[in-house]
Amino acid sequence: MKNFYSAVFFDMDGLFVDSEPQWLIAETELMAEFGYTWTSADQNYCLGGPLTRVGKYMYEKSGQVESAEFFTMSIIKKMTKRLSSGAPVLPGALELLTDLNKNRVPTALVSASPRVLVNAVLASIPAHSFAFSLSADDVKHPKPDPEAYLKAADKFGVNISDCLILEDSPTGIQAATSSGAFTIGVPHFVHVEPRDRLRVISSLEELSYETLKINYEQGK
Repeated sequence: MKNFYSAVFFDMDGLFVDSEPQWLIAETELMAEFGYTWTSADQNYCLGGPLTRVGKYMYEKSGQVESAEFFTMSIIKKMTKRLSSGAPVLPGALELLTDLNKNRVPTALVSASPRVLVNAVLASIPAHSFAFSLSADDVKHPKPDPEAYLKAADKFGVNISDCLILEDSPTGIQAATSSGAFTIGVPHFVHVEPRDRLRVISSLEELSYETLKINYEQGK
């Protein structure tokens, strides 16, 4: 009889690594070049991507002086430079990943960021033990579509309904819950209301293999 999730999937930005402050700086710098003052409300709207949506949003806010594609590529370029210098891992994230790996739980990183940003982050964290990563470039429909999580489950050969997804943004949580997986939200800038198969916590430091084992058993 099973007593744990078949696989655990981690989101990247704002969940595994503390990259949101870097996103805010890059977005603010880019939009300032076009005379627009980027606010926390703008950042919250763009949380979780996908970056095509962010580019379109910036295009509208800038007065349409450049194309949406221009803004998408510009923010990717700025963030690639920033993340290549290293992205701080959020408290509890690497410890939880290591604990899951020690207990032979399959894990993967599933991000709405493009491959270049995912690779930059993973290259700066050699201690990670993800079996693989999926980026927005690896799917036809990025988050909030559940395709990436369904694909990740398929790569492990497991049923998504018996997997756990860790997310922080409304966009990511929508992708996770609509996939059919059990989801734990760790929001930082927005409020998320818990519901069936969606638990909400304040930090990954609250989680371990043992606490998740109890969570799995209680949810069955």
